[in-house]
Amino acid sequence: MASSEEDGTVEEKENNNKKRTKSALITAWLTFYNIAMTAGWLVLAITMMRFYIQKGTHKGLYRSIARTLKFFQTFALVEVRIVRTSVIVTGVQVCSRIYMVWFITSSIRQIQNEESVILFLVVWTVTEITRYSYYTFNLLHHLPYFIKWARYNFFIVLYPLGVVGELLTIYAALPFVRRSGMYSMRLPNKYNVSFDYYYFLIIVMLSYIPLFPQLYLHMLRQRRRVLHGEVIVEKDD
Repeated sequence: MASSEEDGTVEEKENNNKKRTKSALITAWLTFYNIAMTAGWLVLAITMMRFYIQKGTHKGLYRSIARTLKFFQTFALVEVRIVRTSVIVTGVQVCSRIYMVWFITSSIRQIQNEESVILFLVVWTVTEITRYSYYTFNLLHHLPYFIKWARYNFFIVLYPLGVVGELLTIYAALPFVRRSGMYSMRLPNKYNVSFDYYYFLIIVMLSYIPLFPQLYLHMLRQRRRVLHGEVIVEKDD
């Protein structure tokens, strides 16, 4: 009897040790990831400031940071599976940005010098530096209050500004997409399928109407919970 109890205790200890090791590895990976992403967006911020100081114009700025932006924004796909918050909320945010970078701004060179591009770039940069700094310090258990305050206050202004920048950029792309017929398929073709990227972009713009309020309200609920200690009950996605 004593032997079986001891075996149970040893097995329990081994399981607990495995859980602790796994938890430590996950924490180490998340810390590394958030430090790397903070550094990446800081590099983007410094590069943008340096470009504007040297050139005195925003024209050509996007092209100068496109490769770095593509890398760090695409790498954010990792978050869809590792974050504790809603997978749907995170997925929508990450995928919409990747779409903006790869299939709109980088694909249509004629719009890269639009002021709206600079608007969403500045918003994204400030947002991501703040967000990844918050996660990094939180994981290290040394979270300065200003970082926490910035994380849950900056978005109130930045989020709508970012949406405006994205929508204006898509709108600016419409004439070029219509003229070039890019990413579109016309009938007849061997697949017997038609697709018009111009109308697809219009649908993307319209999708902001239902999606933006949901994401914004989600952040407001998070803000009340973190800054004011309110208990927010949300459905699991």
